[in-house]
Amino acid sequence: MAKTVTEVRIFAASVAILVLAAAATAGEARGLRVSESHRYLEYTDGTPFFYLGDTAWELFHRLNREEADRYLADRAAKGFTVIQAVVLAELDGLDTPNAYGHKPLINNDPTMPNEDYFQHVDYVVNKARELGLFIGMLPTWGKYWKTGSGVFNPPNARIYGRFLGLRYKEAPIVWILGGDHNPGDNGERSILGAIADGLRAGDGGSHLITYHPRGPGLSSDFFHEADWLDFNMYQSSHAARDHDNGLFAERDYRLTPAKPTLDGEPRYEDIPVGFYNANADPGQRFDDYDVRQAAYWSLLAGACGHTYGNGNIWQMWQPGRKPVLWASTPWYEALDRPGASQMIHVRRLFESRPFQKLVPDPSIVLDGPACGGAKIRAARAADGSFAFVYSPRGEPFTVRMDAIRSPRIRETWFDPREGIAKPLHTTDTAGIQTFVPPSSGRGHDWLLVLDDAAASFPPPGQPNR
Repeated sequence: MAKTVTEVRIFAASVAILVLAAAATAGEARGLRVSESHRYLEYTDGTPFFYLGDTAWELFHRLNREEADRYLADRAAKGFTVIQAVVLAELDGLDTPNAYGHKPLINNDPTMPNEDYFQHVDYVVNKARELGLFIGMLPTWGKYWKTGSGVFNPPNARIYGRFLGLRYKEAPIVWILGGDHNPGDNGERSILGAIADGLRAGDGGSHLITYHPRGPGLSSDFFHEADWLDFNMYQSSHAARDHDNGLFAERDYRLTPAKPTLDGEPRYEDIPVGFYNANADPGQRFDDYDVRQAAYWSLLAGACGHTYGNGNIWQMWQPGRKPVLWASTPWYEALDRPGASQMIHVRRLFESRPFQKLVPDPSIVLDGPACGGAKIRAARAADGSFAFVYSPRGEPFTVRMDAIRSPRIRETWFDPREGIAKPLHTTDTAGIQTFVPPSSGRGHDWLLVLDDAAASFPPPGQPNR
């Protein structure tokens, strides 16, 4: 008997699941869940997971397989754990074919996915698995579910979501809804809810779901209490230098019920500062210092991870393509920009301690810059075993040492540029102490690590065995 179109699609998705499941054996992928504290993410075996993302929005749409291999291998080597990419991409993703001449949907109908296109997506997902990476998969960029787009409605959104959920049920995926847009009415909320419902129906709830809002903005403003939203995401965006994205994390941290949160799109390295302002100068671009400052500010304010971005890489720009937002460096050269290389130091520092114990605590800093680009941020372990204090400009600050519950306290400077630990002092005085970082000024950020001297912590930034 001839199969219906729907049966053919379900069969194709089932075959894809078998292929992805086979790849799982080699990649040994583990799923993710929200920790018991509802502040961090962890693997399903209970091992803490540090979300270190990169924004590769056009990965599926613009790169061929050899290029995708190059990009993913580089990001894995640099310590990234999540690659954020869009299935229905922003830059004419419905009508401009991918590198192999395939469009994602037949007749731009979400109920008619193009198998040839999704075989390429499968390839990228499998390659990520082999490298130990998760794909932060956006089913669609936001403009396609907005009112008047003519693409999505609740019924076809659920069918499309179920297709993706079923196809990638066994894959290392984090679902990211939104796509740089916020819902403007109940109709749009219904479409987003239908996508989430379809994903859950397809994957059985085996993957986490979050939401990438338009920036500057927070998913919690729209969906914090939605039953499908597992963790929050905010976009602190690209408006200005010294924009304290820790304020976003602070806001989410105060909400109930508690949910993890992180910055899914902070200021991108190499993108013009405040590009959407009328008086923006394309020659003034965010640099590696801006990237580091955003990472440590956000994490010490309570974020469960962080996302890096580059103005050339998100769009996979190269000569011959129309640049968006003044892109000027080929993506494959931008891979080695210093900010990207320094993100591994962020991850290594936090993983050198049981970072899932950290709680933001500005009260341990008694004196020091409290606003502006030099603002000090601090977090301590709930059990008093260690604390991190970040000075973005290398300005002196005063700390309440009894934040560490130990007769002896080990003090170490951590250099965020090089990932090097510089031992400072071990003391038995749990009083009030002023610290002067080794250097100061823009680009001279330092992080003080205070440890229980009796704990078996390695030097900051070294593996915690």
